[in-house]
Amino acid sequence: MRTIVGLWRWRRNPLRRRTDLVEAWVAFTAALLIALAAPAVGVLCWSAADSSLRETVRLQHEERHRTAAEVVELSKERVPVVYDVESPGVRDSGRRVVATWRAPDGAELTGTVATSLRDPRPGDTFTFWTDRSGDEAPAPMEPAVAGFHALLVGFGSALLAAALVECARRLAVWRLVQRRYRRLDRAWAKAGPDWGRTGAGS
Repeated sequence: MRTIVGLWRWRRNPLRRRTDLVEAWVAFTAALLIALAAPAVGVLCWSAADSSLRETVRLQHEERHRTAAEVVELSKERVPVVYDVESPGVRDSGRRVVATWRAPDGAELTGTVATSLRDPRPGDTFTFWTDRSGDEAPAPMEPAVAGFHALLVGFGSALLAAALVECARRLAVWRLVQRRYRRLDRAWAKAGPDWGRTGAGS
């Protein structure tokens, strides 16, 4: 709003100062940058983040494998439920079991892993994610999640760019106001002592 208000200083007025015109140009430039440059920055940042995250998704899906496991016995170990920002739809149930599964190279492995089964019993089967060596790994990021994160990056970058432009405008206006005050002080120091005296031209 203040940026638009600054544009009013372009109005013809015999009392308009040079700093008023400068402030109008500053306001116009700021409005132009907020309207054009800030969205452009947002699009560029979104594009870069989207490309990077899509590559991350591709690599994770190449390096992680969904594996079937068989419960051997229950484990006394429990872990807290953790929210996974990469795969918000997949949560660790907090239940750990000793299970057997096969690594991507075909080797049979046994270890304690998390299971999505609510009431696991020996012999039950479930699936979970492993890395290339067969060790338990988080689920790979979903493309939709990657796209959402990229969108947030782009939107946040646009807002930050607009905020920086507005801060620069406010700083420029503050300096102009300080300059006006200094000129007013000098003018008052020159005219003030003679103010109201007869024959002083006041």
